[in-house]
Amino acid sequence: MKTRYTFGGDEHIFVEMDDEMSLEAFFKAIAIARAVEAAKIEGVTEILPANASFEVRFNPDVIHPDVMMARLKELEGAANNAEPRMKTRIIEVPVYYQDPWTHETVMRFRERHQDPNATDLEYAARINGYDSVEAFIEAHHANPWFVSMVGFVSGLPFLYQLVEREKQIEVPKYLRPRTDTPKQTVGYGGCFSCIYSVRGAGGYQMFGITPMTIYDPEQKVSYLKDFLVFFKPGDIVKWKPIDRAEYDSILEQVAAGTYTPRMAEVEFDLDAFNADMSGTNAKLMEALNGN
Repeated sequence: MKTRYTFGGDEHIFVEMDDEMSLEAFFKAIAIARAVEAAKIEGVTEILPANASFEVRFNPDVIHPDVMMARLKELEGAANNAEPRMKTRIIEVPVYYQDPWTHETVMRFRERHQDPNATDLEYAARINGYDSVEAFIEAHHANPWFVSMVGFVSGLPFLYQLVEREKQIEVPKYLRPRTDTPKQTVGYGGCFSCIYSVRGAGGYQMFGITPMTIYDPEQKVSYLKDFLVFFKPGDIVKWKPIDRAEYDSILEQVAAGTYTPRMAEVEFDLDAFNADMSGTNAKLMEALNGN
């Protein structure tokens, strides 16, 4: 991987690990970002990790841009020796697939889609070689996902599937973005799944919806009182299919302040994962099921 450094105006440096997403690129980006944080460089105001890159915002009146660039390149050398592992958490996220709300939105915007005669799930199943929507849904929720970035809109997680590259689901975005997407829609674009944290425009294919609030700027939700955004880069997600009754029940629990997302503390080791993906995933899910 050849790291690229570019200036963004007077206050930003953008650091790209690779042209495409991979866990190796993500871990390298996180390692450098953490090294920058640990170095406590005077003038740095923000460190923003992304899928296979990160950005540093700094005050050019405190540290000259060329000096800032040189410091980042120095820190890359140290980060290259960091072990690709992290302590994190695996979280069960309930999903009501083929729900009525995203289905209504899907049908409302068919003229913007690659296949106006099929639903998003039907289209995604077909282009990925699955015989049925049910088989495609199984592939979507059967294995864990890695949160590689949080952003674009507040609290929205991008999730990367923890399977061999040839097994990864890939689906293009809509030909033209929608002007509406229900809050907490589970979407898909390129190689990433996501959860729309707020209602608004969007271009990802829509597969379902979760009753679990993931962003609360007022911090009234019981499990978001410490921080308004639920997900963090490095989190691992296991989708759990639910029906309408369970969806309604969880919504009521969230509103009543009695819902707690099911999760467990785990360690993710990239080398161990690459050596045995199915075994690593099984251990991750055992940790969740044992909690």
